[in-house]
Amino acid sequence: MVVVPDAPAGRTPYAEAAVEVQDPNDLCRASSLQWLVGKDRSEIPVPVDLTNRRVACTTCPRTEAHSPYLLNILYDAETNRVTQVSCG
Repeated sequence: MVVVPDAPAGRTPYAEAAVEVQDPNDLCRASSLQWLVGKDRSEIPVPVDLTNRRVACTTCPRTEAHSPYLLNILYDAETNRVTQVSCG
């Protein structure tokens, strides 16, 4: 048992700890890049690991591969504007 003498009544010493709760529908972390929608594709950040990222135009052929961890960034080929950021 751990005793914390200065902990306020009714609070554990871990009450202030930051806990990252990941949305089970956002395994590729697409929500963090939604700001890209409407931006030029040149603003897409270059990742350290390209394994789980696909950048393609909306009319370009793509594989049928589906993974909830795969981040898809789609852009319009005519305007070079990002149209969608999603998992799958």
